[in-house]
Amino acid sequence: MNNRRVLGRPLTALVILTVLSAACSSRQTAPPAGTAQPDRFLYERGSEAAQKEEWVNARTYFQQIVDGYPQSPFRPDAKLGVGDAYLSEGTAESYVMAANEFREFLTFYPTNPKADYAQYKLAMSHFRQMRAPERDQTETKAALVEFDIFFQKFPDSALTSEVKQSWRIARDRLSAASVVVAMHYYRIRWYPGAIDRFREILRDDPAFTGRDAVYYYLAESLARTDKTAEAIPYFERLLAEFDRSEHLEDAKVRLQVLKNQ
Repeated sequence: MNNRRVLGRPLTALVILTVLSAACSSRQTAPPAGTAQPDRFLYERGSEAAQKEEWVNARTYFQQIVDGYPQSPFRPDAKLGVGDAYLSEGTAESYVMAANEFREFLTFYPTNPKADYAQYKLAMSHFRQMRAPERDQTETKAALVEFDIFFQKFPDSALTSEVKQSWRIARDRLSAASVVVAMHYYRIRWYPGAIDRFREILRDDPAFTGRDAVYYYLAESLARTDKTAEAIPYFERLLAEFDRSEHLEDAKVRLQVLKNQ
């Protein structure tokens, strides 16, 4: 009997703790009966949950406004709240759901004062899914498309500076992916292919932050195919535009050699 009691106590305690934990984690997500402004109640609770990064709870509150209060003045912001909660959750599935929410917002509220925000976040739902330069760049391209739509539709948005920073990161990622291909051609000594791809990068993205490597390897590819006159300007551009680069010293040496020739 004593053994049974001793063994039973931890089990009983575990059951009690489980029940208490479930009770504490469960929340009343519906407005209390008689609430004067139930939509406001839900919006405030959703906002509080979002501030605490309780994304599922926040989404539950906001979604009730979207579904149950079509005339509520809080409905547009609640729709954005659902999208933000999905975006902040940070999973592959939640990014897809976030994109859907922001796209629907732009369909239902195209003239809303926060339409620029929705467009930005739609772009970010793809931005967050960008892969490494050597991987597939479908999401990077999708993010750039949505960023470009933002610039076209909301040229005077207060978010423009922030959006430009994200756009630059995405554009760099796409250019870096092209560098991977160009460097493959360079390493196997197919210099015509490398030259074409390096030139394409400079043409499509002249402000690419990694263009120092593009200048160097394009110049080298040209020099190795007996196009010295075309190679020299790229070495010079590297030295003129960059104070810091792992290619600076090599570029100085190669430039001097080519000029001496």
